[in-house]
Amino acid sequence: MMDAFLQECLDVSLLAAIKAGEAILAVYQDDIDVTYKEDKTPLTLADKQANTIIGNYLSTEAFRHIPILSEEGKHAPYDKRKTWEYFWLVDPLDGTKEFINRRGEFTVNIALIHKNRPVLGVLFVPVNGFIYFAAEGLGSYKLHSAEILAQLSSDKGWAKNGSSPLGTIVDLANRLPLDQSGYRSGSKVRIVGSRSHATQGLENFVHTMNKRYGEVEFVPAGSALKFGLIAEGIADIYPRFGPTMEWDTGAGQCIVEQAGGAVLHLSEKKPLYYNKKDLSNPDFICVGKHSRHLDHPHYTSEGHKW
Repeated sequence: MMDAFLQECLDVSLLAAIKAGEAILAVYQDDIDVTYKEDKTPLTLADKQANTIIGNYLSTEAFRHIPILSEEGKHAPYDKRKTWEYFWLVDPLDGTKEFINRRGEFTVNIALIHKNRPVLGVLFVPVNGFIYFAAEGLGSYKLHSAEILAQLSSDKGWAKNGSSPLGTIVDLANRLPLDQSGYRSGSKVRIVGSRSHATQGLENFVHTMNKRYGEVEFVPAGSALKFGLIAEGIADIYPRFGPTMEWDTGAGQCIVEQAGGAVLHLSEKKPLYYNKKDLSNPDFICVGKHSRHLDHPHYTSEGHKW
């Protein structure tokens, strides 16, 4: 059972993600003005507005004691960060390139990290209007209806009266993974990978899996949406060979793990952990609950097979 503290955190995370998504869509439907950060990655008005909205919700009185680490915010030095027991980990607009190119595959990512582990995760996909959410003691879910989300986040909803809609949301959502009975029988192994960040490592991985399992199916997708596809059971494996940051993976990792899957350091075969001195992630492999039996090019008999 989820404790009361995590429920309060999930309530505010859902609300923050929905409101940020509404602001993102308002910019998405207009001309998109792009600037570039020092690391040459794109930044839009939607990133900035979503970051402000999320920060406002996560820093209300009840949560003021929990620090926020956001891609678009000011990053506290490690000497300070390493003392944090809990903190919010936020990417207000994950998949900015997908946003700019109007492909729709961008997400709002909010995670709560406790002692270097994600214990709560929310991924909102504004264009499609669905939301993935998970927490320890609750499990992992997907809610499909944007109308329900909009109604629950309206002025008559929990933002004003202080009541929690979580029970309603859970009742209307699908628990993950979805029923995949019979899906594996005769089906191709399905690999999901980055649409905007293809690498030689990914190409080699797909080639090896083709030889091992016959023809595999490659599904390109943007942003943290890939974690959602793994958690649902729609895809089997998400290999990542290339740069990501902690805010790219925290929420998705929680959603996959609470759905029975795993997100593992490529060489150590241990779950990714958070609040490192260097906020970049190592290469990793993500597998779903129904795919943990699959061998892959980086498995050795001495290692941990999922």
